Amino acid sequence: MKEAMIGLDTLDLNNLQQRGAAIRGLILTGNMPPMVEKAIREAYDRLNKEIGLGRDVDVAVRSSATAEDLPDASFAGQQETFLNVRGHESLIDSCRRCFASLFTDRAISYRQTKKFDHFAIGLSIGVQLMVRSDKACSGVMFSIDPESGHPDVVVINASWGLGENIVQGAVNPDEFIVHKPTLAKGFRSVIRKTLGTKEMTMIYSKKPGQPVRNVTTSEGKRRQLCLSDDEVLQLAKWGAAIERHYSEKKGSACPMDMEFAKDGLTGKLYIVQARPETVHSNRDMLKLQTYTLNSKGIELNVLCAGASVGNRIANGIAQVIEDVTMIKDFKDGGVLVTEMTDPDWEPILRRASAIVTNRGGRTCHAAIIARELGIPCVVGCGDATMKLTSGQAVTVDTACGDRGVVYDSIVPFDVVEQNLDSLPKTNTKVTMLVGNPELALQHSMLPNAGVGLCRMEFVISNYVRAHPQALLHRDELNEIDRAAIDELICGFADGAEFFKQTLARGIATICAAFYPKPVILRFSDFKTDEYSSLLGGKQFEPTEANPMIGWRGASRYYGTERARESFALECMAVRRVVEQLGMTNLQVMIPFTRTVDELQKVLAEMKRNGLDKSNIKIIMMCEIPSNALLADEFLQHVDGFSIGSNDLTQLTLAIDRNSGDVAHLFDERHPAVLMLMRMAINACKQRGVYSGICGQGPSDHPDLCQQLIEAGIESISVQPDRIIQTTLLVAEIEEKLKQQQQQQQQQQQQQQ
Repeated sequence: MKEAMIGLDTLDLNNLQQRGAAIRGLILTGNMPPMVEKAIREAYDRLNKEIGLGRDVDVAVRSSATAEDLPDASFAGQQETFLNVRGHESLIDSCRRCFASLFTDRAISYRQTKKFDHFAIGLSIGVQLMVRSDKACSGVMFSIDPESGHPDVVVINASWGLGENIVQGAVNPDEFIVHKPTLAKGFRSVIRKTLGTKEMTMIYSKKPGQPVRNVTTSEGKRRQLCLSDDEVLQLAKWGAAIERHYSEKKGSACPMDMEFAKDGLTGKLYIVQARPETVHSNRDMLKLQTYTLNSKGIELNVLCAGASVGNRIANGIAQVIEDVTMIKDFKDGGVLVTEMTDPDWEPILRRASAIVTNRGGRTCHAAIIARELGIPCVVGCGDATMKLTSGQAVTVDTACGDRGVVYDSIVPFDVVEQNLDSLPKTNTKVTMLVGNPELALQHSMLPNAGVGLCRMEFVISNYVRAHPQALLHRDELNEIDRAAIDELICGFADGAEFFKQTLARGIATICAAFYPKPVILRFSDFKTDEYSSLLGGKQFEPTEANPMIGWRGASRYYGTERARESFALECMAVRRVVEQLGMTNLQVMIPFTRTVDELQKVLAEMKRNGLDKSNIKIIMMCEIPSNALLADEFLQHVDGFSIGSNDLTQLTLAIDRNSGDVAHLFDERHPAVLMLMRMAINACKQRGVYSGICGQGPSDHPDLCQQLIEAGIESISVQPDRIIQTTLLVAEIEEKLKQQQQQQQQQQQQQQ
């Protein structure tokens, strides 16, 4: 075997394949040591006797090499696993094949890259009673978010049948996310459920020499989640317990990568494998790299899209590789486009600038390897091999949330690296503007003091997608809209339950990402033209001459019975986030409140729906001049103000902020606007309640930022891409003001 390795060149695929085949042949044709074979046979006999079926039991033969998951090395599925193995001879043959898999082409190449001694590697084989997941489901579980590295969630991917399809990326699985801190407190904190397409199901095969086979998943099962909430919560509890166990043994945090299976005969769940997660646990968390497309003036043409992996961007020439026999044709630096990958693709994955696959989820082989290699990967596109052609210049973007896209042509991008260890602490809280649940886990890893504004309407527009009245009164819709609504709410009890559950999980994802830091959620502030663009919305919205100052904000929460029932859905979703999912860091905010009387009417509606200051903190947007002028009266009823500088400027200076003709007059720094801001901040300070501002003004205008800090504002909220810049600006201003104060004190002392 050592002679076969002399002259090894892993960059020469023919050289690698010839040497790997030679060594595997020696192992497969050799005789297993008699003592080892005897021990395996006797252990199998004992298992047969223990189970007592009167026949040979089915087992899974799993291998684990000592170099497979060291703290600084990981390669998914490097050694072989064999399922539905029955009988002594099949078991011995499977064990021999496991030993031979130490010298697959991928394993040899990996060890060579990591500089491991090929003959100092140990391998153990675990023989487990088969869990009949062919009659139920199986999957993969991470005790952290595999994308952002967020430590407070468990991410579960599941699909029907045996688990090889998920690991190989042959299916797009269901995904569940559970929040660990609130789970530990007894809450049912499943914060996200995403239905996968689950195209195939791997089951037992009766064909000799072929223990398993794939069948097409029925339409009914494709539209059904594999796991119940109870099962998801049970798995998450086990995952958290396993992580705690290994962390205690290691003496430091040890996030885990696990596999599970559900037995379709007994209904029981089993953890069948656990190993350390090695991508984020080895990442320098004090260094942040941010990728941003520099596409100004460029028309972006999306070729295909799928699940996003990697939070990066890369350019390259697409190379469509239909199967593993063609990998020798791959050119360094290309964008690999294929159906799916498995460990046999390892020799070229390390040479790719990005990976795009038709099939697979965020825990499939291609996704795991892309994270390890630090390259972007888009999986589960469905049509990538049809939409992309070899030789085509493309840009792969996975830096914009859960949806990764492939653009036509080379699009320039910027990469900014920030050392977070050097970021100063500030007295003024710098919080984020967040609306997209898909980006919440990623954004929360940035330095922040919580979320100063979470826009409910973003979650409704992008996740609920339908007008609340259309969900409540489907009988009033036209045939096309009614059919679309029926499709949207499939699997839910009714339209109201769909709205509440979908909105609650979107909000909860953001709360969980930033927990226990405060998240201020603004109730919906749709204008009538925006509301009418939702599915079924035209049926229920009036046409207004100027929606910007029309029926919006607080005025939509009371009055007519239908206005109240729409607002009731929002309140019930909020209660679900707090009471069922445990997100006690959630606060709510009332927008565009014209009068004190209107505020009282909204608070009465909230109380009617189980929300008041006794169980949740209530903030009010200060964005109308009357709010600042009558601040003392408004603040008698709420827990603070958040200044909405855009609307406050618009209404103070009588400028339509959607009009380009008067845009040059729009300035948050106008003396009249600043006077109202100071009035609002002073009123909050006198009452000892919260004061904040949400908008780009403070990050765009240092002088405005300074005036707000001088006035004593508690919090400044900015977009995530400005959080570091604004933190540095705030720290600089605070230091400058401190020095000025010290100088004034010295001058006063000298005068005395």
